[in-house]
Amino acid sequence: MPVVPALAAQEASPYVPLQHWTMPYLEHLITRGVIADPTPLTRPFRQADLVRVLRGVGTLAVGDKVAKTVRRLLSALDSPGPGPRYRVAGDVGIAAATYSRRDPLAALDSVGPRQAGPEHSTVSGGLDLELHLGRVVAVTHPYFDTRLKYDPDWFGEKRRVTGGRTEESYLSAQWPVGELFFGRLDRNWGPSGIQGLLLSDNPYGFDHLALAIGTSRFQLQALATQLDDRSDSTGVVVHRYLEQHRVWLRLGKRWTVALWEGSVLSGPNRVFEPWYLNILNLGYLEQFNTHTSANSFLGVDFERHGEPTLFGQFMLDDIQVDRKTTLDQKPSSYGLTMGAKGGFGRSGLAWTLFYTRVANLTYRNENNLQTPLYHLLGTGRNFADYDQATLKLGVLPMGALLIQPELTVLRQGEGDPRLPHPLVAAYPATATFLQGVVERTLRLALSGDYAPDERLGFTFDVGVHHITNFQHITGDSQTRFVGSVGLSYRFGWGGALP
Repeated sequence: MPVVPALAAQEASPYVPLQHWTMPYLEHLITRGVIADPTPLTRPFRQADLVRVLRGVGTLAVGDKVAKTVRRLLSALDSPGPGPRYRVAGDVGIAAATYSRRDPLAALDSVGPRQAGPEHSTVSGGLDLELHLGRVVAVTHPYFDTRLKYDPDWFGEKRRVTGGRTEESYLSAQWPVGELFFGRLDRNWGPSGIQGLLLSDNPYGFDHLALAIGTSRFQLQALATQLDDRSDSTGVVVHRYLEQHRVWLRLGKRWTVALWEGSVLSGPNRVFEPWYLNILNLGYLEQFNTHTSANSFLGVDFERHGEPTLFGQFMLDDIQVDRKTTLDQKPSSYGLTMGAKGGFGRSGLAWTLFYTRVANLTYRNENNLQTPLYHLLGTGRNFADYDQATLKLGVLPMGALLIQPELTVLRQGEGDPRLPHPLVAAYPATATFLQGVVERTLRLALSGDYAPDERLGFTFDVGVHHITNFQHITGDSQTRFVGSVGLSYRFGWGGALP
């Protein structure tokens, strides 16, 4: 899923990870309209694309605080020069939180899919090595983090004192007409700041092959990966795969639209058939024409840049047109997001407002192994049978400090992507949306990022969750404080390769 503009660059450029310390500031500047979004509906950014739009900011016109932020971001992201070279970036940090998951809104309950995990204090550190080799860039980023052993979502080693993983590791070959990518990198297809419905940074990164062919305004994009193996009811090992294809269009200066599809394949001794890998094929049609089994998804993303910027995403998993038999009574499964974002004139304030919904049976399938889950984590959303409305503000009271208040209302039914698909006889009693006792959460929160220079970073997130029908028990209401704080020190060096 490579980026779209600036494919004519003479040298390959690494991606800026979604967890990089610069990302909150960059998204804030994009929302306010200070810089253009280099790749609408696509994350992460390429470093060279960010440098290009940051250099285009008229610092005299945006005010002192924004100008200082732009200069700090340019200093952190700008390349030292052309030619074969290397860069090493490292960081060490300490943190404390009342929950173990990465997302405080995904950490509500003591048990179940939104299990919070224990309170913890953690230490972390890592090294990021980049090799710039003309049209090829190589990146590896191993790190350790003691939080991993407590995180309910982490599927790796938990018996050791510390946990470790490689966050990014990839080879990317980039040309004027496209890119070939293989490796590990968190990605998001859809509106920025909201997890995509089928591809997001929710799972701990998986290795994948990605391809893009096209121009600065039109691209064909594809991604293919192997999901984790499972065992069926007889104990036979089942191989599982995921493919996604996307047509990305930038229509004039305002509109960006992406049409996409995805398929999950599974089966004993199954291989990744070439007709699903073909970037010009539609997996939904291939499963019928080749008489092979797949769980197919169809979707569309859009963004209209303006004052305000409007955005949305819709995904169709399954819908029954006829209602003649019991089989036709299967509830429809889908996901959607609608929202807007912008600034308040020259006030320096940015705002984002969105509503999102995922139906009860979305992601589930009659073949319980054909679900877009990677080690029980959704490749897009990690939850189903919920809706969420969020208002988030952002302000730079000083050049190094970004403050973001948040108000969220969340409703969560008892449906979950990890549950078995209901039997046909249970369809009439299965809700399309909000199954069973609905848990409701009101979140009031304040988060912030403070980076006085490239070396030091401080983050915090404090909030109050008022939860009604806690853990889907009627009448049980609780109010909980959630919070996290982190301090990091960054360092780095680079130079020409021999």
